[in-house]
Amino acid sequence: MATTRSAHTVWEGNLLEGNGVVTFDSSGIGEQPVSWPSRAEKANGKTSPEELIAAAHSSCFSMALSHGLTGAGTPPARLTTSADVTFQPGTGITGIHLTVEGQVPGIDEATFVAAAEDAKKNCPVSQALAGTTITLDAKLVG
Repeated sequence: MATTRSAHTVWEGNLLEGNGVVTFDSSGIGEQPVSWPSRAEKANGKTSPEELIAAAHSSCFSMALSHGLTGAGTPPARLTTSADVTFQPGTGITGIHLTVEGQVPGIDEATFVAAAEDAKKNCPVSQALAGTTITLDAKLVG
């Protein structure tokens, strides 16, 4: 069964001086302010499309990696994933870097890295962002 998740933004003013509010409709988790300076300069307590993409990508990748590891008989105890989305004004999103640290009993480093590469390639958010360079650092910890 397909699902649809929704959010909306109300923007007021021009690009450089205006601002907006992103509302997370499906989850009801609230609203977040957004502005051009928060996107192109410092966040200053506001979000940006790139931060929202980073949140989506880190969570999707973690789910895909967990699923792959579990399917291989080595479910993770813990995965900590960060996504860094780089935005260049005038150019757009120039890359995404994923970093994952995993606690996975019964697995070696090479197998973990291979599973992480597979998750990077196959998670739905990675596939949706296929036109962007996505890099990955993966390592086992404690």
